[in-house]
Amino acid sequence: MTGRPAAPYAGLGAVVTGAGHGIGAALARALAAAGARVVVNDLDADAARAVAAELGAHAVPGDAASAEGVAALIGAARDHLGAIDLYCANAGVATTGGPDAPPAAWELAWQVNVLSHVRASELLLPDWLERGSGRFLATVSAAGLLTMLGSAPYAVTKHGALAYAEWLSATYRHRGVRVHALCPQGVRTRMLDGTGEHGQVLLAPTAIEPAEVAERALRGMAAEEFLILPHPEVADYYAARATTPDRWLHGMNRLQQQIEARTAGQETR
Repeated sequence: MTGRPAAPYAGLGAVVTGAGHGIGAALARALAAAGARVVVNDLDADAARAVAAELGAHAVPGDAASAEGVAALIGAARDHLGAIDLYCANAGVATTGGPDAPPAAWELAWQVNVLSHVRASELLLPDWLERGSGRFLATVSAAGLLTMLGSAPYAVTKHGALAYAEWLSATYRHRGVRVHALCPQGVRTRMLDGTGEHGQVLLAPTAIEPAEVAERALRGMAAEEFLILPHPEVADYYAARATTPDRWLHGMNRLQQQIEARTAGQETR
């Protein structure tokens, strides 16, 4: 990758959750290449260890969402790094459905997509505030700025992740804590593969590689951007949603109708 700022990351202690695959693995690779000391976390222990071995990094497999799992991860990361300078809250789940989604799907999305960020920041902030520096990167997704048809739990909890990142930045920015919301649209990952017809219509046509997202994330953090948009067009969609919500919702509903028509056509073949 070219154009990646190395100096801001040299020697930093960084934790990346969900780093066994996809965007998380790409973030770990980009940070390691820029000189950071990286802790690789993932529920998939073999994948976490494989990425860590590739990078000469340190693997801490396990749950990055529950209170116990977050505490164990941050404790192990501090034991290895000495101090955590950058925490990339990247782990996420994309449960599908709407009001019909089972309560367990809503709970899982809430725990992983929102409360994992809250729990990590609760443990990180005392040290960061004492030092007067610290950086939190939340992988929010464009769904947090817009929505995601076909997946209410994902859309709702990603809105929550964005709201929490905004709150952190507004509350602690003057005390040296920097917060960033990474909001890609379609990315060629296993998560995209599992989004079905909605993902193929809405995300696949403009999907980019995880490495592109990671490069944009490092550039955005170095530039002190809160919103990091690997797909620049998302800024226009976000502005339209805010300024002409009825028109924007009408457009989204038309997309929903197109997806339903495509799905019906496939079922009758």
